Amino acid sequence: MSFDEDQLRNGHLGATCMHLCVDMQRMFAEETDWHTPWMERVLPSIVRLVEAKPERTLFTRFIPARHPGEGRGTWARYYERWASMTLERMRPEMVELVPELARFAPPARIFDKRIYSPWIGTDLDARLRAGGIDTLVVTGGETDVCVLTTVLGAVDCGYRVVVVTDALCSSSDVAHDALLTLYRSRYGQQVETVTTATVLENWIR
Repeated sequence: MSFDEDQLRNGHLGATCMHLCVDMQRMFAEETDWHTPWMERVLPSIVRLVEAKPERTLFTRFIPARHPGEGRGTWARYYERWASMTLERMRPEMVELVPELARFAPPARIFDKRIYSPWIGTDLDARLRAGGIDTLVVTGGETDVCVLTTVLGAVDCGYRVVVVTDALCSSSDVAHDALLTLYRSRYGQQVETVTTATVLENWIR
C-alpha cells in the first residue's frame, strides 16, 4: 500500500464504531513539563470528529500519581522524575479535557486510566463489547506513548482500528512519523491510517 493512500480498506464505518480520543487534557495543552507543542494544531480535526458523533465518542484521561515516588515498580521512579506533574503539585483542573472538547461530555463519555494503556486492569474492553462496538477510530496524543498503547491494545483485543493521521500529536516529530510508518508497514492488516475527512465521509450512521 502506498503511504499516501487515504482510504478505508475495510469499508465504511457504521453503528458499531466508536471514536476513542486519547488524553486531550489541559496538562498536555498548556505550559507544563508535559506540554505537547502541536496539540493545538490537531485540535480542530479532533473537534470536527467529535462534533459529528459526540454520542459515539469516548475520551480517555491520564490521571497521574498523587505523590512523587508513588506507583508500582518503575512508575515510582517515573514520578520522582516528574514530581511537578503529580496531583499534589498540579492544579486540579489540569487533568481535565481541553475546553474545546470538554463541552461535548456528555453525551461523550470520559474514561480515566492510571497508566499509558486504557486496557490493562480496566473494564474498557467489556464496556465496548457490551455496547456492540467492534471498530475504533483513534485520535489524540501522544502518538508514540498513550496512542501507541491504545492502538496495540485494541489490535490485541481484535478491534478494527482506524488511526486518524491528522488528528494525532506528539512532542517528537521523529517518533510521530516513525509510528505512522510502523502502522502502515507492519500492521497493515489490522490498522488503517486515514485523514479526518475520510473518516467523516465514510461514517455513515
